[in-house]
Amino acid sequence: MEWKGRRQSSNIEDQRGAGRSAGGSNPFGRGNGGFRIPMGTGRRAGGGMSIGTIIFLVVIYFVFKAMGIDLLQVMGEGGGQVSMPGFEQTESASRRTSPQEEETKAFMATVLAETEDTWNGIFQSAGERYEEPKMVLFSGSVQSACGFASAASGPFYCPGDRKVYLDMSFFDELAGKFDASGDFAQAYVVAHEVGHHVQNLTGVLPRFNQQRQRMSEVEANQMSIRVELQADCYAGIWGKYTEQKGLLERGDLEEALNAATQIGDDTLQKRMQGYVVPESFNHGTSEQRRRWFKRGFDTGRVDACDTFKGDV
Repeated sequence: MEWKGRRQSSNIEDQRGAGRSAGGSNPFGRGNGGFRIPMGTGRRAGGGMSIGTIIFLVVIYFVFKAMGIDLLQVMGEGGGQVSMPGFEQTESASRRTSPQEEETKAFMATVLAETEDTWNGIFQSAGERYEEPKMVLFSGSVQSACGFASAASGPFYCPGDRKVYLDMSFFDELAGKFDASGDFAQAYVVAHEVGHHVQNLTGVLPRFNQQRQRMSEVEANQMSIRVELQADCYAGIWGKYTEQKGLLERGDLEEALNAATQIGDDTLQKRMQGYVVPESFNHGTSEQRRRWFKRGFDTGRVDACDTFKGDV
């Protein structure tokens, strides 16, 4: 992707090295639920603890607090950090970054800017105003309005604060563990999460979050697939606009389609456990994810991304 020298978004919050984000949220609590790129772990950002576990952790926290030990400070200063060669952390939790990491940050800011241009134009043509999301770059762990998450959660979008969260080490795993390398594969990840933001603005996510409280797990998974495939289609729309600007290079589209394939539910389950359980799918199969991204890319139309009608 031809990106150098282009505008970079100012909607970047760099919290790398902070260990957790500011905002005053309880790290033991649960927010509104995030929408993430699957990592094959079965964990959704910000969720998963029982009430009993939460109470136990809160009690432990105050016990240590009475002993003069602030667990939140301990986590912020050490537990959330990733130690890598060439990186240093000072007592104030600031850190030096490698030129490669800074280039990745610049790329992320450029991709976010391109999504802003795309969706500002689409919303404006419909007589609406696009509210640009923030992108939070973190290392190790982060606190969002949707709860506490680690890098193992993968990139995710939080409807509660309208922010995309990304630990850039994910891209090393995307290339190494999932065999999905290339800058346009990385751009697809960002565009997919921004697609969730578009869904939040248009009411899709609020309706889904409300309806799934009354659904069985299987029904909620089926609805989640439709939500995720629409975000893939929206990512494809962004890809189409990027192509029209002449920014795509040879092989870029294939990189995005390969990434969509590698993080399909069936492919992930085969890789992780050797077999698939279709009832547990909540993002879509590899074929579905490729097809809906390509549909957005081929048409460039929002109305072509209605995954809530008919079969997917």
